[in-house]
Amino acid sequence: MLKATLRSFLAHKGRLMLSALAIVLSVAFVAGSLIFSDTVTRTFDRLFASTSADVTVEPKQDLKSSVPTGAVQTVPAALAGEVAKVDGVADTHADVSVQNIVVVDSHNKSVGPTTGAPTIATDWYLTRRSPVKLTSGHAPQGAGQALLDADTADKKHVRIGDTLTVQAQPGTFKVEIVGIATFTTTNPGAALVFLDPAVAAKELLGATGRATSISVDAAQGVTDAELKGRIGAAIGTGTYDLKTADEQAKSSAADLGGFLDVIKYVMLGFAGIATLVGVFLIVNTFSMLIAQRTRELGLLRALGADRRQVRRSVLTEAVLLGLVGSTLGLGAGVGLAFGLIKLMSAFGMNLKATEMVIGWGTPVAAYVVGVGVTFVAAYLPARRAATVSPMAALADAEIAGVGRPLRTRAIVGGAVGAIGAAALAGCAAASKTASAASLLGLGVVLTLIATVIAGPLLVRPVIRVLGGAFPALFGPVGRMSQRNALRNPRRTGATAAALMVGLALVGGMSVASASMSKSFDQQIDKTLGADFVVQNSNFLPFTREITDKVRGTEGVGLVVRQRFAPVAVRLPDGKRVTTTAAGYDAQVDEVAHVAYKGGDTAAALAAGSLGMDVTFAKDHKVRLGSVLPVEFQGGKRAEMKVGALTDQDSSGGFGTQGGLFFGIATVEKYVPGGQDSSLYVNRAPATSADQLRSRLEKTLAPYPQVQVRDQADYKKLVHDQIAVLLYLVYALLGLAIVIAVLGVVNTLALSVVERTREIGLLRAIGLARRQLRRMIRLESVVIAVFGAVLGLALGLVWGVCVQQVLALQGMKALAVPWGTIVAVVIGSAVVGIVAALLPALRASRMNVLAAIAHE
Repeated sequence: MLKATLRSFLAHKGRLMLSALAIVLSVAFVAGSLIFSDTVTRTFDRLFASTSADVTVEPKQDLKSSVPTGAVQTVPAALAGEVAKVDGVADTHADVSVQNIVVVDSHNKSVGPTTGAPTIATDWYLTRRSPVKLTSGHAPQGAGQALLDADTADKKHVRIGDTLTVQAQPGTFKVEIVGIATFTTTNPGAALVFLDPAVAAKELLGATGRATSISVDAAQGVTDAELKGRIGAAIGTGTYDLKTADEQAKSSAADLGGFLDVIKYVMLGFAGIATLVGVFLIVNTFSMLIAQRTRELGLLRALGADRRQVRRSVLTEAVLLGLVGSTLGLGAGVGLAFGLIKLMSAFGMNLKATEMVIGWGTPVAAYVVGVGVTFVAAYLPARRAATVSPMAALADAEIAGVGRPLRTRAIVGGAVGAIGAAALAGCAAASKTASAASLLGLGVVLTLIATVIAGPLLVRPVIRVLGGAFPALFGPVGRMSQRNALRNPRRTGATAAALMVGLALVGGMSVASASMSKSFDQQIDKTLGADFVVQNSNFLPFTREITDKVRGTEGVGLVVRQRFAPVAVRLPDGKRVTTTAAGYDAQVDEVAHVAYKGGDTAAALAAGSLGMDVTFAKDHKVRLGSVLPVEFQGGKRAEMKVGALTDQDSSGGFGTQGGLFFGIATVEKYVPGGQDSSLYVNRAPATSADQLRSRLEKTLAPYPQVQVRDQADYKKLVHDQIAVLLYLVYALLGLAIVIAVLGVVNTLALSVVERTREIGLLRAIGLARRQLRRMIRLESVVIAVFGAVLGLALGLVWGVCVQQVLALQGMKALAVPWGTIVAVVIGSAVVGIVAALLPALRASRMNVLAAIAHE
């Protein structure tokens, strides 16, 4: 049996290659994502471990904001002297390092990275842990001098002697580049500007005697943990955070972890889609191979092989296929990781491909996915093979099993589909976002499974409609192509299912994204009353200098500032919610249309008061006039009265969770040093919108990071952000289509082999080669369009349910992108034509007499 299995595997290796390719793609994405994330993690672990001080003293980080505020927390620089007196301290340094700056060259072009990495200004202080070294020029001496990192200098064409402008919170100042510092470790992609330590605090923090942290070196023989304990006992831990080198490295790695997780989960999403679609391809391939080997399997049974041996033989072929695909996929995954490393280098994160990390878990995961998926997918065909009787060897039964009833599928698919439909209905009717999302996930999974199970039941009615015009348009060839697609509903359903999965995902996300875009458009129209909004291109806060420049621009009638602050609110139901609140100037009603359920803007922005979203208030038993304890950064606390409840159809109307907002004076009181995130600008009565825009753009020309937007620009910005998610879905669709094409090619190729004698007879009675190719192409097209119709129908249902979940967050508009739907159906027909090219060509080249004599 082993010899027979190996010979069978080698005899059908050509037919199995397309299935192996699906495994290769699945494994490549799994292995590539693991290798890349492990490499980046190891690289940055070494970077953080080698550059972290033995103990670091930082301001207390009791609240973290999801929205940047621009405020920089500091500690007294004199604290370094106090820490130096602690037993076991070898050296201390008061560090100054900020990221709330922008650096531009003499042409008003930003010198910072465009990839989202920060621009960091820090004091020049070399230690054994420094990630850079001076490679040309000299160290900065006094005000007006600075160093720049070599990578940024090369990328932005900055040379020694050039003058740069630094826009910091205290004010703008110019520096001459007097030296270049080169990274000795991995460059994380940031731009680094180094100033003289004697002037760094004044230029970057606005006051001498302040620092952003204190770096401490331990004396010989003193462990980091011991030193941390001694320092904590000396200065207290209520005001400061103390971290050992290991803790600091872990904290820095955790901040980077979010970025790495995005990349990893995106790639694993591709792997999941490839795996899911590949399952259909593998099931179909083995089912067809077993159907074609009915006589062969019957002979094995007649010669004495029992059912278990036949089943084991087919599963052994599947394992061999999985091993081959996994091995090739692992190699492709290494190549994919190498490409990602090079891509990150192009974006400024200089990883070394020579330090690629391939942990033991990567090959294990690769082979578990590749072999496991293939084994599971081949199990049902293997069981079917074991049921072949010895008498089948005497019959011409290559396509045995075609006419088996679909009663079981109907019962199981109907039951699963009913539960899934009930879950989706529950999602649409739910009033809580969490429960609606849970029901949506359950409904999506169950309806997908039900459609896959019951798909063959839909083949005959749907394809009769889709191919109904074929006989009239293409005559007998059209009629035969339609009947060929109807011949084996199981095979047609499994082939179409591969395309259906990808298109269902695209249909659902297209409806969701279109609905989000329409909802945001309505929300902007409804709430935004300002002529223009001045914002940073990446929504980071900007310096007060920009606010002053905008106010001083000719034709500006009103400027309302928006500023954010992290807060924690203790609510009447006992919960403590950490969120981000927004601060506004008193004239906010003139630039925004705010709907209130209670109170008004004046009450919300009054000293000691705040406004809140009415839905959030109801959920947490907050009433108008309730007094709530509010915590601010740095341990500051206040008792604040709820002066207004808003009803903006969106919990995020004024920021994040809860929609909390108050007067900007409150933000300045409790979060000093913060920066404005947006400016809402109205024109003066005698100034046109075009005139004001032109003047604002001229005023802000020295600040390339800031943009002037009207309502149309704001809508476009939102659409572009939503499109990023949609592009990811389209990429998943592309992968699904590639594998689906492989599935159609494989099905048609095996079908051509299965129908060799039939094709020979058709050719013998006068069917031309051109007609034969057309027949196979039409069969392919109708299968592909069938998959598209099922997928889009399912996706539309999912999309409507997703919109119902979004409606609970205020996004109540429903939009169906019919243009996308039509384009996808047309594209599916094109996919069918492309997939049929090689099988049709092969069929047309058959020798007629040899085909008739084929067994």
